[in-house]
This record gives sequence, C-alpha cells and structure tokens, in this order.
Amino acid sequence: MKTSRRRVRSFRDITHHTTDLRRPVVTLFSGGLDSTYLLHRLVQAGATEVHAVSVNLGGDEQTPQIQQIADTLGVRLHSIDARTQFVDDFVRPAIAAHAVYLDTHPISSSLSRPLIALTAVRVAREQGIPLILHTANRSQNTLRRLNGALDLLGYEGEFGSPYDLEPVGREQKIKELQSVGLDQMAERSVSGDSNLWCREFESGVLDDPESHEVPESCYRWTAPRETAPEPELVEVGFRAGEPVSVNGREASLADIIEQLNWTVGAHGLGRYTGLEHLPGGVKVLEVREMPAAKLLLASLRHLETAVLDSETLREKLHVEQIWVREALEGRWFGELRSAGQAFINTLNSSLTGTVTWRLAGGRLSTTSITATNPQYVRNREEWEELSVRQELSHCAEGPGPGNGGAR
Repeated sequence: MKTSRRRVRSFRDITHHTTDLRRPVVTLFSGGLDSTYLLHRLVQAGATEVHAVSVNLGGDEQTPQIQQIADTLGVRLHSIDARTQFVDDFVRPAIAAHAVYLDTHPISSSLSRPLIALTAVRVAREQGIPLILHTANRSQNTLRRLNGALDLLGYEGEFGSPYDLEPVGREQKIKELQSVGLDQMAERSVSGDSNLWCREFESGVLDDPESHEVPESCYRWTAPRETAPEPELVEVGFRAGEPVSVNGREASLADIIEQLNWTVGAHGLGRYTGLEHLPGGVKVLEVREMPAAKLLLASLRHLETAVLDSETLREKLHVEQIWVREALEGRWFGELRSAGQAFINTLNSSLTGTVTWRLAGGRLSTTSITATNPQYVRNREEWEELSVRQELSHCAEGPGPGNGGAR
C-alpha cells in the first residue's frame, strides 16, 4: 500500500515551509529557462544545499554551459551521462513497440522522463535528500510523466513542480535571470527538449496551432544544406527485431541513430508537427525533428508485415497503442506497459532481415524488403501455378477415410 506523500505544487509550498530550505534538495536541471529559474528562486529563498541533477541523453545542451550556470548560481551540479541506458532501456523498447502517438509522431519525452526520474531518485537516495523538484508546468505533459514515474518508483520524500499552481511568465524569468548575470536566457524564443532520439520544440512563438511558423534555426539534423544531397540508397539491417546495421556495417543502436539522423535529415525528412492532449482534453502544439525514428520505425513495420500473420499483426497494433498510452500517462514503470512489452518482444524475435530505401528529392521509397522466413512471394505467376497444382492434386486424391468419404 502506497504511503501518502505531500506533493510540491507551488513556490509557496517551498518558501512557506522554512524547514524545507534547511534540508538539501534535488532539482532536475536541463540548462533551460525553467530549470535555471527554479535554481535562482531556491538560492534567493535561502536554500543552503541545492543539488542540480543534469542527465545527459545526447541533447543540445553542453556540460560546460550547464556548469557555468550552476557556478553562477552557486549550486552543486551532478552531471550524469545516461546516453547508453537511454538507448538500451528506453529507445530500444520504443522502437520494438512502434511507439507513435495516434499515428502523428514518434514519442520522445515519454521515454526520457522516466529515466530522468530514475536518476534523480538514485541521487536523492544516495545523498539522503528528502525533496525532488522539477519544472514541468500545467501545459506540459511532462508534469504527469515525472510525477507518475517518481510515484511508481516509490520515492520516499516529497516531490513535484512549483510551476504547477504558480506559473511564471517567460519575460519575468528572463528579467530576473539577467539581473544575476545570466543574459543568455534572453535568447530562448521557444522551449526546447532534445536527446539523441528527438529534438522537440514548444511554447513561445509556437504557442498557437492556428498560426505558427517554426524558425529554421530550431532545426539541426534537417536544416537545409548549401548543396542538395545526391540521391542515395540506405539499407537498415535488423536481427530479432532490433536494428543492427546500416549499409551492411554493424554498429551499436546509438551509433545507428546518430548516423541516420544526419543521413536521413540531410534530405529534409523527419520533421513532425502534432497536437498532444493534456488532462481534461486540452490540446497543445509540439514540433519534433526525428529523422532516424522515421526510417527505423518504417523499416521495422515492413519487416513485421513480411513475416507476421495478418491477424497477429493487427493485435500487435492494438497492444502498441496500449503501450504508448501507458508511457504517455506517466506509467512507464507500471505493470501494463511491461506486459505489453513482453508480448511485443515475443513477436519481434522472428523479425530478421533488411530494408533498403532510396532517399531522393525529400522522399523515401523502398527498393528491397528482405526477410528471413517471410510470408511474401517473389514470383506471383509461379506461386499461382504451384497453388493451383496443389489444390487440383488434393481434389484428385478425393476424401480419404475419416474425412467424410464412403466406407
């Protein structure tokens, strides 16, 4: 039975209880505007021991930049490299589950948030810290994903986001941070979240779904090149449902993702725009850049179609959306997603082969789908002739004993 724990939901929850600030506190720190402002508020309120946990998932923010902010504010930085764990324990299962939100875009923050929460809990427990703070607000699905993960992980202390019930405007945050020497925060026109699987943008100039134009400066992998790339063929190899090679060369999944982000992105492929729901049914706009995800997920679907029975594949599609829902709702560590993963992994164990794509003119098209133990035919005429001969031979034999024949 879960114990009742107080949830931090406002800055007042922190500052109104002076005993909290005499104890150490863990904050999740990305180097962005919201997390930097939280550190500033804690220092201003007199917090004596702040542990800023920065989890490296292969995103845009660099450690020296993050360290400079921490030094300016006088907090202790825990910089943790979790790239390998992110790929192996979160991205790999998401590829297997074809984790796409309502057929609009591959999911991303739903994968990173549980790992960030797991890392924060580990640091808090090692340091004996009774409070974990993050910076998600009401217009971000991250709020329930981090809170959900921290809850399911059974963290014994208090946790939550002070932005939940006490939002702070972007201009105010920038102004206050500039007053303490952090002028670089004024450059943030959108909120960004990035890792080696996805670069995501929201808020700021992207607030309004009816009128938004993504600044080209946001994009990296898919940014236009001075010279248009030549058409090229890209072959992706899978073993037991997992990507293992590109153009015949085996590599780690992290290296495959890195290579495909640049290769596929050079052709302008892998941009997504979509609406996600918040609790209560409200929708918010999110923009993503995910070239490797585009190619890998499409490749795996082709292999599934080549190998799996159609009824089995239909059930897998259904379980995939259950898997996605559980991840989206902050229940990554719940039993239902784990059960769905087991079903998916069982089916994917039979998926071995390659898919070759032609990338040209901003388009993707397959040139080869090759599977071990496939259900496809390679010559329709030969198959039709063989099928007819087999049926006629069976009819000529007639019903045998026990099959309805006369005795």
